[in-house]
Amino acid sequence: MTKKLLALYGLKWNPFAPDVPTEALRLTPAVESFCWRVEHLAGEGGFALVAGEPGVGKSVALRLLVERLAALRDLKVALLSRPQAGVADFYRELGDLFGVPLAPHNRWAGAKALREKWQTHLDAALFRPVLVVDEAQEMQATVLNELRLLSSTRLDSHLLLTTVLAGDGRLLGHLRADDLLPLGSRVRVKLLLERAAAAELEELLHHALAKAGAPKLMTPELIATLCEHAAGNPRALMTMAGELLAAGAKREARQLDEKLYLEVFAVPPPAAAKAAGGGRRR
Repeated sequence: MTKKLLALYGLKWNPFAPDVPTEALRLTPAVESFCWRVEHLAGEGGFALVAGEPGVGKSVALRLLVERLAALRDLKVALLSRPQAGVADFYRELGDLFGVPLAPHNRWAGAKALREKWQTHLDAALFRPVLVVDEAQEMQATVLNELRLLSSTRLDSHLLLTTVLAGDGRLLGHLRADDLLPLGSRVRVKLLLERAAAAELEELLHHALAKAGAPKLMTPELIATLCEHAAGNPRALMTMAGELLAAGAKREARQLDEKLYLEVFAVPPPAAAKAAGGGRRR
């Protein structure tokens, strides 16, 4: 969104865009508790999990978590960019993330080099390195098991790495499969996100508008309408609100209201829809 359009409403940024500043994100009690527990897990090592259907806030939770962990002194946080990769590329990326030159065809040497690097970090700091994997439902079972085996030594009694896996319901299903039960049983910290109530979505919307500098951008009636039609999904809410903001800016509307909502999201009357369909058939 251009600066001119933002200036129209006195906005510091588009409050409905995915890339709003981290300080503008709403930290719920559940996410705050999760971040606190992962911070302490980083002192011991192990696996943490964020799961929920698409659009309920997993990426927001990860952004807030990474921001919190990155502020801790001497803590290395790495983000895996290709969860769908095979074992060879998985090792290549780990080597790149942690500054260890690896030969993917020699897994023993690669695992040894990574463990030595993590142990060196552990000896010098209070925390284990943290690996964050978004869209973890795309990870192959062989890669997940490789990660489990790589993360510990001394008959699984000494943990070298903290791993945060985030994914949709498929990830939970994968971790219940026989070949991944050993990993699933090692998840020590969980954040299971669900659809939000309309009142929670209203709080989210008010928070986003206030942080962006335009708390009166939407009428209370419009906010209530949007939250009722978002079906408990924060991403759906922000997508609809973004469409309304663009439409309002185009019309240079002073405030976004229900009239604009009806214009943007109106469903054609059955007769008109039927006539339009008939015209296409002809």
